[in-house]
Amino acid sequence: MGFVRFVSAALLSSAAVGAAQAGGLERGGYNVDLLFNPAPFAAEATGTYVMPQRKLDNVVDTDPLDGTPAGPSQGVKDTESYFSPRLGLKVGIGEQVDCLVDYSEPWGVHTNPGANWAGANHNIETKVNSHSFGGTCSYKMQAGKGQFRVLGGVFYQKLEGFKERLVTPASPFGNGVGRLDLKGSGVGWRVGAAYEVPEIAFRASLVYNSRVKLDDVTGTLDLSRNPPVGGPLGKVTPVYGSAEMPETVELKLQSGIAPNWLAFGSVKWVNWSILQSIPFCAESTRGSPCTTTNNRETSLDLMYRDGWTVSGGVGHKFNEQWSAAASLTWDRGTSKGFGHQADSWTLGGGVAYTPNENVEMRLSGALGILTSGESGAIVGDDGLIYGDDVSYTFGNDLVGALSASMKVRW
Repeated sequence: MGFVRFVSAALLSSAAVGAAQAGGLERGGYNVDLLFNPAPFAAEATGTYVMPQRKLDNVVDTDPLDGTPAGPSQGVKDTESYFSPRLGLKVGIGEQVDCLVDYSEPWGVHTNPGANWAGANHNIETKVNSHSFGGTCSYKMQAGKGQFRVLGGVFYQKLEGFKERLVTPASPFGNGVGRLDLKGSGVGWRVGAAYEVPEIAFRASLVYNSRVKLDDVTGTLDLSRNPPVGGPLGKVTPVYGSAEMPETVELKLQSGIAPNWLAFGSVKWVNWSILQSIPFCAESTRGSPCTTTNNRETSLDLMYRDGWTVSGGVGHKFNEQWSAAASLTWDRGTSKGFGHQADSWTLGGGVAYTPNENVEMRLSGALGILTSGESGAIVGDDGLIYGDDVSYTFGNDLVGALSASMKVRW
């Protein structure tokens, strides 16, 4: 069933777009599928543009002491569109070893409701970007009718971002806005295994990606546009903290089910619950505990729960040049009463065009539903109350995505 290389190209692109609006801080996530390409050399470039349309309603400022926002409380557009690139180069070394080097932006977020809404004391704009550089190798051996493969690798990640919100009412000292700028980096590793039977286009893979410890997150807390009445207000304070990006486990399956037809599916778990309230303390307090109750100047309150993503679909080869696939993806939202990351359902589709055996082009699209919910005050695992500055509801909203890629093999 030699059609696998054609159909799998379309289905993998379709599945990737279908999961583009995942929970937590996930954007492109992790993907080492290029490692399985049978060609001695293969290079791939992919770009995905995601357009979430989350809007907030019934916004109530529940803590007027940190500013009294004036602005709409209905139909507030919170999310921004974003672009997620991926580059990879795979090299076969002999008959048994394959290695992949890749660049991606696995994590990120961009919310931008602006300063003119009733919840500006909660968020004006938050943006996080990431850069990940990885190297992964695999060793394969004959096992029955197929091949068994073990893989492992490392990756280096850099994260940077900022958050702005209204801290105090506007005054002669400024508009009362505060800004937190942060950056950090760390190293992670991955390990996995796969079994393949090329004759029937069968592949089962299980890959674990470790946590990435950002042991020294540094930045500044800029409250210079607020009255200098004590503490960090009225000045710029260098701050530090620590955090971890989550570990992931993903199981992928695919198999030919009829001539020129392929079925596929995946299940992924992401340990987003490790990101709760992340405290940041003044550099002058280094050496002392930096926690939510000790020396904290500010914090990023995420309060996530673990994420689950389940996807499945079918692919079909029409002829030697054209193939297509369709997928349905469910993602369990990571919010638990605080934030607006509820469950999502996404339908994706993709086509692949292969003008010759060395070049492959893909185009995919997706349309999904971000389900409804509400956000307000909750009690964290540490017993403290979070989300008591603003409350709101949100309805069922749309998310769309487009993805294009090109692969060259030789």
